[in-house]
Amino acid sequence: MNISSSDMGQEAQASWSVLPKGRPLELAVVLPTYNERKNIATMVERLDKALEGIVWEAIYVDDNSPDGTGDEARRLSLQDPRVRCIQRIGRRGLASAAIEGMCATAAPVVAVMDADHQHDPALLPGMLQAITSGAYDLAYASRFAEGASTEAWGRPDRVKASGFANRIANKVTGVELSDPMSGFFMLRTQTLRADAHRLSGVGFKILLDILATVDTPLRVKEFPLNFAARAEGESKLDQTVVFEFLVGLYDKWLGRIIPTRFALFGTVGAMGVLVQLAALWVMLHLVIGERFVMGNWSESATFNIANTLAALVAMTFNFVLNNELTYSDKRLRGFGPVMRGWAQFAVTCSLGLLTNVGSAAVLKTIGVHSAIAVVTGIVLGSVWNFALSSKFVWGKY
Repeated sequence: MNISSSDMGQEAQASWSVLPKGRPLELAVVLPTYNERKNIATMVERLDKALEGIVWEAIYVDDNSPDGTGDEARRLSLQDPRVRCIQRIGRRGLASAAIEGMCATAAPVVAVMDADHQHDPALLPGMLQAITSGAYDLAYASRFAEGASTEAWGRPDRVKASGFANRIANKVTGVELSDPMSGFFMLRTQTLRADAHRLSGVGFKILLDILATVDTPLRVKEFPLNFAARAEGESKLDQTVVFEFLVGLYDKWLGRIIPTRFALFGTVGAMGVLVQLAALWVMLHLVIGERFVMGNWSESATFNIANTLAALVAMTFNFVLNNELTYSDKRLRGFGPVMRGWAQFAVTCSLGLLTNVGSAAVLKTIGVHSAIAVVTGIVLGSVWNFALSSKFVWGKY
């Protein structure tokens, strides 16, 4: 369908009429998205109905969804200027998306909610009133408050997991809430911006990040939420959700001492050592050892072949775990990108090995104790591997 510039101008002028004249923006609703194209238009309709009489805008922060979520949000913005889209390239994560969206608005009050219709927009006016009254600093919707329900969710397993995570989160934040893992909340934009630089943006629960970061305890108002099943699409929370939660806790406790991503990279590397030892035993005792010896291979040659294969197994193990967990926000997808990433990771590990062995050898020649030289070599090799992998495997050249 062809639309002339005059038609578009009339359409835009008509859409502006939905905004009350002479009144400033009151509320921004930030909706992080990934593959939510079918939910965009219906959510705008629900927001329009729920926020009647309130000057609002909806900011969709999309992590470059392959289903065209960003295109759908931009299409709607041509009809309704209250709809905005931030399309992020090369970045992923609910928490970081929420932070970017909240910092992108001029509204004095900002809310964060899911775009999949599990959160009820009808709660927004009451939450806004609680914040603007001055009696509360933060309002949030709880799945476990009195009067709330998770029956429509249809996921008793997730309900139990959320309850366990909430108990841990309360101990971390020092704030006793019935649902600190909620993804539906509202606060003054100024409160968010004051500590935005201190937020980790790690994981998927930004409310927990905020509660654990702010120095002054926030006055919190709780709203019971009837948590619904998602309307369209599939949940963005995969098998790494528990891992990301634990990572978020680590980041708050120790992230400023040892960078979180480096700690994860090192942990995976340590696990890789155990994998290599296990794979070496399997190779020597169950796969190639007896066959190679019977074939007149020397014990040394047999060991070298087995150890090489075990190292490849361990390296592949490290690559897979780092791709899924350490760099989950930059995860490689598709056969081609994964294979290229594996090859690049192999090269970086080879260079890291040279750094490890070479630095240990130099330290040994100048009289440093063997144990100290070896440990130093391991640390330098790990740092080198981490730096190169972050740049050339999961980063940009």
